[in-house]
Amino acid sequence: MTSVPEATFPLPDEFGEGSVWVDRVGERSLVGRNRRGVEIPIGKGEGQVDPGELLKIALIGCAGMSMDIPTSRRLGEDFAVRLWAHGTSDETSNRYEAIHEQIQLDLDGLSADELRRLRAVIDRSIEASCTVQRTVVPGVGVDHEILGLDSALEDDEDEEQQR
Repeated sequence: MTSVPEATFPLPDEFGEGSVWVDRVGERSLVGRNRRGVEIPIGKGEGQVDPGELLKIALIGCAGMSMDIPTSRRLGEDFAVRLWAHGTSDETSNRYEAIHEQIQLDLDGLSADELRRLRAVIDRSIEASCTVQRTVVPGVGVDHEILGLDSALEDDEDEEQQR
């Protein structure tokens, strides 16, 4: 299903693959759309996503897509993952000072070496392939935390030092 904006305004010359648009539907209420017919209500009201939330969703969505194939090679094609993004804008500067991302995976049964390799693969794949992060990071710090993995590695390092 491919869609184009209603004929309210002429299409820009650049309109094509990857183009998205937003239409005003009320006071501080918008609908974002893409060519595949997806609609996202934008605003601060019930059932809407605000622009800051969209930014964070774009970051973690891109991270999730970037890490998907390399992670599936290590955890299996049907691995479960949930990605979180946290950050509130600073009202004085009217910008996000930092966005903290968290990745939840089932890490049961992985050795410390497998955890280290998984961490490296995920970090490398996001850093290399996440267009959204590669665009945003020069302006705001974005970090990734894999919930449970870092503490497991720290515990393993502590055990090694005690030996």
